[in-house]
Amino acid sequence: MRFLLLLAAAGAAYGAEPLRIGSDLQLFVDDYLIESMRGAELRLHSPQPAGKAIAFDQPWEGNVSAYVTVMADGGKMRMYYRGVSDPVYVRPGALKPGETVIPKNRESSCYAESRDGIHWTKPPLGLYEFAGSKENNIIWQGPEAHNFSPFKDANPAAPAAQRYKAVGRRGKGLIAFQSADAIHWSKMREEPVIADGAFDSLNVVFWDPRRERYVALYRDFRQGVRTLKCATSQDFLQWTPGQWADYGATPSEQLYTNATQPYFRAPQMYLAFPKRFVPERQVFDDVPEAGVSEAVFMSSRDGVHWDRRFLEAFIRPGRDRRDWVHRNRMVATGILPTAADEISLYVSRHYNFPSAHLERVVLRTDGFVSVHAGYAGGEMTTKPIDLEGANLALNFSASAAGGVRVDLLDPDGRTLESRTVYGDKIEQIVPVKSGKRAVRLRFVLRDADLYSLRIKD
Repeated sequence: MRFLLLLAAAGAAYGAEPLRIGSDLQLFVDDYLIESMRGAELRLHSPQPAGKAIAFDQPWEGNVSAYVTVMADGGKMRMYYRGVSDPVYVRPGALKPGETVIPKNRESSCYAESRDGIHWTKPPLGLYEFAGSKENNIIWQGPEAHNFSPFKDANPAAPAAQRYKAVGRRGKGLIAFQSADAIHWSKMREEPVIADGAFDSLNVVFWDPRRERYVALYRDFRQGVRTLKCATSQDFLQWTPGQWADYGATPSEQLYTNATQPYFRAPQMYLAFPKRFVPERQVFDDVPEAGVSEAVFMSSRDGVHWDRRFLEAFIRPGRDRRDWVHRNRMVATGILPTAADEISLYVSRHYNFPSAHLERVVLRTDGFVSVHAGYAGGEMTTKPIDLEGANLALNFSASAAGGVRVDLLDPDGRTLESRTVYGDKIEQIVPVKSGKRAVRLRFVLRDADLYSLRIKD
């Protein structure tokens, strides 16, 4: 079993200071909460296809449209992306009968919106002219449109005119933007706010409410390998020098984009979906540039130190040959709830080809990683925690013959109480004896997966 072993010195461990997790949702994407496992493992789950979200088929879009951001904003969901076409990326012999590539055009930042995250429209905004008409969904033109990256600023000190912020690359730096309505954008100043990176993919910025600071995760090269830097700011204009990402003792890989976001149900966790680029491989000769790509998964609690225990693909290229060329399977920045029990991500497909589009993929709520045990059974025991509530809320799935037994253990390892649940629930309430106290939780699983837990009153 990777990364987790049963403690050899149990006595010393039982004197550990209990974790204060309050009512924070706990994911099992790392071992922050886990003390030991036996017969169980942390298992990464891949999302399932759920249909085309949008096609990049307008005259100002095209075959190399990419770098997508999605956000939930009240009762509306917003999407931003780069629209651009360049026929040089596909050989004429690779086209299907009747297919044509949109003629080469300039890069534009484009906008779409949705009420449900499933059906998207491209509203005619009338802001920028393309081919003699303003009947388009372009929100910005200029060099920064290459990788315009917006977010809604939840900083309570942000003025209304800066409720939305963004960055975009110009030259060798990132330019800061502001907007009052998420549609009309202006530069906060002409000079770059961050200048110590390469920036040649989608650079992510957001407000971290737990740490009360802005965070930027942006692209740079270290010894010729694509990787990340992390910088922080109190005012979005003055930033700390970037710190190199620390992936621990994992293989060096080309991580092209990062798509990092604080998970909206557990904002203490940064979840990232980098596009792993393998430049030396070429499966088909449909495009003049080598390389294949896929999405991977990693997590962090500070934006610098990353847990990369899951080296397998999160989203493989798949059986469609048009996804086996460079720069496909880029995951958009942003995770949207699209049903009571479902979250959606968005991933690029057919990059380089006239059929380029964005696909929606789905997971169960919190369903990135689970504590998993097969039919033979297994168990996971948490570190000591302060139990500050009368209920546990479990997100779990079990077979008809399986289930999850929940044991409360005292500081000496004695069982205080036990309950067994079975079924498949996003939130299964398990009552426990009320009162603040230090306990361990032991989950004994049989043909089951535990995705998350929360302490609730």
